[in-house]
Amino acid sequence: MSILVENKVALVTGANRGIGKAITESLLKHGTKKVYLAVRDLSSTDSLVEKYGDKVVTLKLDISNSEEIKALATSAKDVEVVINNAGILEIADLFEEEFDQALEQQLDINLFGLVRIARALTPVIEANGGGAFVQLNSIVSIRNFSGVDAYSASKAASYSITQGLREQLLDKNIQVLSVHPGPIDTDMAAKAGMTEGESANTVAEGVISALAEGQFHLFPDPMAKQFETAYQEFSKSIVLADLGS
Repeated sequence: MSILVENKVALVTGANRGIGKAITESLLKHGTKKVYLAVRDLSSTDSLVEKYGDKVVTLKLDISNSEEIKALATSAKDVEVVINNAGILEIADLFEEEFDQALEQQLDINLFGLVRIARALTPVIEANGGGAFVQLNSIVSIRNFSGVDAYSASKAASYSITQGLREQLLDKNIQVLSVHPGPIDTDMAAKAGMTEGESANTVAEGVISALAEGQFHLFPDPMAKQFETAYQEFSKSIVLADLGS
């Protein structure tokens, strides 16, 4: 299945900066009639509110807080497209004690955050006739990178859950898209020591196109596309085999 974002109502977690902000602006450029901006700090979306007016609605969200997620679902009863972009990256040495805490924190946000958002919002999408659920994963969902082991593990787990969502939501008329960027020019990438990266707009425009094309995987940037080339046969034969490509 596929979906056009024109005239849809969307919700983007972590919409105030980086990839989330870029996706928000791409959605509006392509005709989305309203975007809920789900963020921790309500004032962090002021520039988007000033630019887009009543086309955006800011809602408070700590993705680790189940009560705030329930409130989000109540406030965004008309949502049809959910982009779960919020995530964290903490650097920790696998052989140091602080690694355990870093792993726990990233699993809580990057994995359990996805589970909480999907559990709360996919029934809303279904009630509105179907739509799409987009999960921002990573190339590290597929291949661990030394130095970001905890982040890699959390994103591998979130990719596994995303595959499960695809299967379970197919009959509910909800398209699922798993996005796997490589290095993108964001604050998170800079924190990981990546000094060069593709524009976040590359990811944002890729999401719009992948939804329209009915894709499950999106590898949006040059490094990610190298992964896609190597991974596509396994994906076609194993990941997508039971449900069609």
